[in-house]
Amino acid sequence: MLERIIEWSVNHKLVVLLATFAVSLGGIWAMLETPVDAIPDLSDVQVIVMTEWPGQAPELVEDQVTYSLSTELLKVPRTKYVRGMSQFGLSAVYVVFEDDVDMYWARSRVLEYLNSARERLPEGAMPMLGPDATGVGWVMQYILADTSGRLNLAELRSLQDWVVKPALTAVPGVAEIASLGGFEQQYQIEVDPAKLLAFGIPISKVVSAVQASNQDVGGRVLELGGTEYVVRGRGRFTSLDDVRQVALGTAPDGTPVTVGDVANVQLGPEIRRGIAELGGRGEIVTGWVVMRFGENPLQV
Repeated sequence: MLERIIEWSVNHKLVVLLATFAVSLGGIWAMLETPVDAIPDLSDVQVIVMTEWPGQAPELVEDQVTYSLSTELLKVPRTKYVRGMSQFGLSAVYVVFEDDVDMYWARSRVLEYLNSARERLPEGAMPMLGPDATGVGWVMQYILADTSGRLNLAELRSLQDWVVKPALTAVPGVAEIASLGGFEQQYQIEVDPAKLLAFGIPISKVVSAVQASNQDVGGRVLELGGTEYVVRGRGRFTSLDDVRQVALGTAPDGTPVTVGDVANVQLGPEIRRGIAELGGRGEIVTGWVVMRFGENPLQV
């Protein structure tokens, strides 16, 4: 048999050369197109459901959010098992599927069952799907640091959240940009209990008044002289003074009481639960690029 193959190859040199050339081209093409990663992706097909419930204890999050979602998501077809984790103000439920299940089919089915599970969650709990990535999808890490000292950590974090992160998220194949470090800026209202008591205003009224004021109100159109004008009420906060001027009620003498009369309004950092540091040289802001499921790390 081997002799016949050798004899046929000798008698058909051109065919052998063409076949060798075609196989070589196919090998080169496969080598260039094959996804290459530092760590083989052997992780399970899983979908993560993250639920924020601000200000609640882990025990309450476990009882009213994690348990409710876990029992409901166990009904999803082709599910192997469901894991749950609860911490302060946050619940994470991991739905693990069989190995041959398509990732996006799994996400669509979880979303379908999640819509019905929302009815069983307490008010204020906001479930959402995690990124369509795997456990080894972290393909790159970068840092933001200012050696000149002109930008502080709050400004670096704002640069990360509002400039760098949106630009990298738009790159094809990127599922998410995770941020760490610095200070996230927020409007802070520090209420004075003595002033609230003096005006007879409960703190719940401050919360509801601020929430109700921070929104635009839509209207209809007004036609004047053959021209239509859109009518709307602009109420979203754009400065600290906008927050200070929110009305809470009236004083005994009839003058209006505003948030600025009973509280100190300022721009400050959100409470941090972690920091990022570079080689013992001080704090920085860092970000991780999370690759979308099935993408080629070399191209991303």
